[in-house]
Amino acid sequence: MKDETKCLHAGYTPKNTEPRVVPIVQSTTYVYDSTEQVAAVFDDPTLSLIYSRFANPTVMAVEAKIAELEGGVGAMCTSSGQAASLLSILNLCSAGDSFISTAEIYGGTVNLFSVTLKRLGIECIYVSQGMSDDEINAAFRPNTRLVFGETIANPALSVLDIGRFARIAHAHNVPLIVDNTFATPILCKPFEFGADIVVHSTSKYLDGHALQVGGVIVDSGNFDWHSGDFECVTGPDASYHGLSYTQSYGKMAYILKARMQLMRDFGVYPAAHSAFLLNLGLETLALRMKGYCENALAVAKHLAKSDCVESVSYPGLETDAYYALGQKYLKGASGVISFVIRGGRENAARFINSLKLASNQVHVADIRTCVLHPASETHRQLTEQQLKDAGIDPAMIRFSVGLENVQDIIEDIEVGFNAVRSGLSGV
Repeated sequence: MKDETKCLHAGYTPKNTEPRVVPIVQSTTYVYDSTEQVAAVFDDPTLSLIYSRFANPTVMAVEAKIAELEGGVGAMCTSSGQAASLLSILNLCSAGDSFISTAEIYGGTVNLFSVTLKRLGIECIYVSQGMSDDEINAAFRPNTRLVFGETIANPALSVLDIGRFARIAHAHNVPLIVDNTFATPILCKPFEFGADIVVHSTSKYLDGHALQVGGVIVDSGNFDWHSGDFECVTGPDASYHGLSYTQSYGKMAYILKARMQLMRDFGVYPAAHSAFLLNLGLETLALRMKGYCENALAVAKHLAKSDCVESVSYPGLETDAYYALGQKYLKGASGVISFVIRGGRENAARFINSLKLASNQVHVADIRTCVLHPASETHRQLTEQQLKDAGIDPAMIRFSVGLENVQDIIEDIEVGFNAVRSGLSGV
């Protein structure tokens, strides 16, 4: 099936007389005929459903759909994108370990990596995407367990050279984890370029309607866990009577370890109703991504011509520094634009506060146009140096183009620009 068909049909096939739409299984628990059957499932949760902290039929249908869209062997949904990023790291790292991340990532992920994981004894070593191979190689240590990056960074909109980072990671016998939130599997399938694990904040484009918070981890099944120091995956798990994930589950070792061990203990699993809403968004994903890309390119071109704008970051513009990488990895540059307004932070706020159609909200990738000032909102915990490393100018505005008529969006932008011009002239 092609992606448009997978969005509608993957993950759930009704049998004779069964519901056409994925049903909501609103239950925490499942009934068994004997204690022996329950015991067997506690020893191996893959045998059947046991409790909705592990798995739920509605959520499983969505997991299967996303896995098919990404080209993976399995997926596990979580209660948020942050939870997906957290578990993707904890599935491989313990206290005393380190991992490498590109600096051009979402501010909330920076906080997770630099503060919370540090408190757990896990070190994040940052590298810039602009570094040479030798400089990135020098960042690896004997205890480095993985490399992490974003397909399209939020909000810097740099494009990750997935093939290059995969090659570097694999040379050190560690996997590459890619946050594919902004691209979605419609615009980019990181596994095709060598990535090993994909994560998403499903709250963004996969949902598309700002209805529910969620995340997902997808396993390619391609990484050889015996090639590096991954005793946590290949060795015995004392909590399952010495079970080895690679020996018992082969290509699905990573994702089943995440479910059987981490989801069991952290319990960050989404509700059935949340998965039902997410599936509705997934059904129109391919159509929506096309519309986002078309509208955003038109808006980016308009911004690039304005006297109120110092610079525009959008990989779909031929003048953009990441245009070549965008052409290599993306089937469209998505719907988010970052631009630097003339006049600094004050004018950035003046522009946003003057808009009538676009919503000032801490969200992105909605069907409705929304806008945000990263330096004073989502990334306000970052230092000036961290903002610089992440590619964020204090006057940068993140503009998430929706599916309204593009002329209405442009007219709203001009309302904001008129306010900026007043500020620049001192009126």
